[in-house]
Amino acid sequence: MTDLPAGVRAMAGRGPQWAAWIDSLPRMTRDLFAQWRLRPDGPATHGHCSLVLPVRSSDGTPAVLKLSFPDDESEHEHLALRRWGGDGAVRLLSADPHHRALLLERLGDADLTGVPDLEACRIVADLYRQIHIPALPQLRPLTFYVDRWITELAELPRNAPIPHRLVEQALSQYAELRADRDATARVIHCDLHYQNVLTGERQPWLVIDPKPVNGDPHYEIAPMLWNRIDELAGDLREGVRRRFYTLVDAAEFDEDRARAWVVVRMVINAMWAIEDSAGWGYRPAEGEGESEATRGFSTERAEPGWLTTCIAVAKAVQD
Repeated sequence: MTDLPAGVRAMAGRGPQWAAWIDSLPRMTRDLFAQWRLRPDGPATHGHCSLVLPVRSSDGTPAVLKLSFPDDESEHEHLALRRWGGDGAVRLLSADPHHRALLLERLGDADLTGVPDLEACRIVADLYRQIHIPALPQLRPLTFYVDRWITELAELPRNAPIPHRLVEQALSQYAELRADRDATARVIHCDLHYQNVLTGERQPWLVIDPKPVNGDPHYEIAPMLWNRIDELAGDLREGVRRRFYTLVDAAEFDEDRARAWVVVRMVINAMWAIEDSAGWGYRPAEGEGESEATRGFSTERAEPGWLTTCIAVAKAVQD
């Protein structure tokens, strides 16, 4: 079997649960190769919370074996993928939920980072239509998470380095969003950005790596605004607005609802940026087994100016 990539082994430094998971991977991988009659077909790679192995099935079909850290975000990934059935998303071939193991169709290497941002926004908006299906009873509601984050936001000291009017706005707007039955009406991806869309053979672009919950489709927009933000240097406000309106128009979203979710999401991100005084590096959430990606439904990393970016994006979408 291929040795674990250095990036995977480094995850052991995140804490005892991570170290135990890393230790379990070699045996787990061997067992799954035997169970699904797989053979290696290329070097191992990894995501932020997963080991990814190119494989071939017993009949020679190329596939990918994905093993995820056992946290909230990976618990129900197989349910969403199975329900989507390959419509707009990578096709699930088999799943072992107990081990957070997924056997997936193999997609191309290219993602949307190489596509002009507004064209990529239109592509993602089309994918929204395919994956935003009616809520699944097994999934947690988005409000399960955001309620906790908003409570934390409400306790933020008034002198925190976020404009207080933005904090008050996020609290007020979330209360209105939550009261609407659409707040938990659809299955949403939660972390749909340029790198989580890959080329496919069945259709040109397919979604990967969902953190599915029952939520509001308008919640999805924010990661498309803050990712690739460096490309908007010198034109951040207008660049963010162009992306925002492209997504809203192409997806036929309600502009005010989309704007409110962007503000809520970016202010919460800003709060975490403050709490992570050493940067946006890994920090477990309060719940056992949760990861930072679950906490923010994002794999965004702390870079210099991340707090400023969060505030700038929240302001940019407003008139």
